[in-house]
Amino acid sequence: MPDLCTLVCRSEVMEFLLSRRSRSAKTLGAGRPDRAGLERILTAAARSPDHGKLEPWRFVVIEGAARERAAALAAERAAALRLDKNTTAKMVAAFGQGDVIVAVISSPKPSEKIPLWEQQLSAGAVCLAMLNAALASGWGANWLTGPMAYDPKFRREMLGCTEGEIVAGFIHIGTETVVPQDRPRPDLAALTTWV
Repeated sequence: MPDLCTLVCRSEVMEFLLSRRSRSAKTLGAGRPDRAGLERILTAAARSPDHGKLEPWRFVVIEGAARERAAALAAERAAALRLDKNTTAKMVAAFGQGDVIVAVISSPKPSEKIPLWEQQLSAGAVCLAMLNAALASGWGANWLTGPMAYDPKFRREMLGCTEGEIVAGFIHIGTETVVPQDRPRPDLAALTTWV
């Protein structure tokens, strides 16, 4: 049986998970984890389930001037894709939200045992783990995608994506400036079947 300290720590983790809430990327201010703090968050994310130990994901840290380059390329790609003004503005602004953005790249590996969808699920698990690790470290964080996550030219030029790689998510991390109200949560009874 676990000792009292272990039970208390586990209880705190459960309370965090039961009350966790992403922060809107629009409300994330300046301030971010230092290099060691960000590496700790990335390390926690990399402990996600990974069937076959394939590591079917990688990270691209977008910081400083790279955020400005990402916004400029997003504006260029929006024009080429003929996106409407509102979508373009929102997309370009996103690269200025938070103080650092980590692109989680789904990077599937050839495998006869582990199907593509399981590898992509692993990349999604990495996104959630990174989000939770940032929040648990006291930072505001949000997981976004958007048109640039799906644009092959943006992925290739900004993130160095190769054939078969996609963006599982952009994790925005910054100083929390607003604590959001909780939102309605799923009806567990309607979503659960007990057999």
